[in-house]
Amino acid sequence: MATDSQPISYSIVIPVFNEEAVLPVLLRRLDLLLARLEEPAEAIFVDDGSKDSSPLVLQDLARRDPRFRYIGLSRNFGHQVAITAGMDAAQGNAIIVMDADLQDPPEIVEQLIAKWKEGYDVVHARRLSRAGESPFKRATAHVFYRLLGSISSVGIRADVGDFRLIDRKVLDALRQMPEQDRFVRGMVAWLGFRQTEVTFHRLERAAGETKYPLFKMVRLALNAALGFSDAPLRLAIWCGLAVSGLAVLYGGWVMLLWLTNDSHLIAGWSSTIVIVSLLCGMNMLMTGIVGLYVGRIHAEVKQRPLYVVQKRLGFDREEAVAAGPAIRAVHE
Repeated sequence: MATDSQPISYSIVIPVFNEEAVLPVLLRRLDLLLARLEEPAEAIFVDDGSKDSSPLVLQDLARRDPRFRYIGLSRNFGHQVAITAGMDAAQGNAIIVMDADLQDPPEIVEQLIAKWKEGYDVVHARRLSRAGESPFKRATAHVFYRLLGSISSVGIRADVGDFRLIDRKVLDALRQMPEQDRFVRGMVAWLGFRQTEVTFHRLERAAGETKYPLFKMVRLALNAALGFSDAPLRLAIWCGLAVSGLAVLYGGWVMLLWLTNDSHLIAGWSSTIVIVSLLCGMNMLMTGIVGLYVGRIHAEVKQRPLYVVQKRLGFDREEAVAAGPAIRAVHE
């Protein structure tokens, strides 16, 4: 356990949502990892509104073992917000974020720390392979990372999730970015600093079911595209210009047929309906894209807290105060 003369060097942040099946294996491997580290470390579990026995297991662990902390959110706020809650409470000089499903192997943390000790401020864990995932998910992930890299205003690394180490000064800068629709890996890329990566083969889930179904993956992709690129807006402009240009050409063609009394010109309303429907559809599409940006502005203007903490264990009173203004604690 860290003392006043031994401040915490490493904070491992682990968001948890209904992971009771995998916790026994995860805790055993974490225990071995923390025992191998030469400097004091803490593991912070962020319960993102779990409905199974995960909170009971983690709360009991936090009471028994001073190396482990527990943060229970008042409801499910989402993976990216849970990561933020854990990082806000981290005390270490280096902060490591990893998932609870063991697809992010805890043993890779030692490689991340080794790179950090070489002087890097951000160390990403890049996936060389993705075991246990369907061809559809692998294909869509491949397309997502390449497309995001081509349209993003910052260099977001391909095949890199949220498994990474960041230095304390990077976290301090990250905490000055309180946006509601969060895409943490993009935010870290935007900050800059000296970055590198280590590679690993991503394994299958040790147990349980994925917490990132197709709907959540699409939502994350939208947050990434809207938060770090104006490409959708530029696409709307070009689509509008293209449709308008085609409409002008079609109108000229109809006028030519009328002037030449061409027999192919059929009087009626069908062509009008087709053109009007096309233009209305394009208008709705473009309005929807702009509306997504306006909706994000609306969410930011409300200035609601990112999350609400229901319970904290393993933190003393001073640490709770230092956790930052983004947290609104609800005491039992």
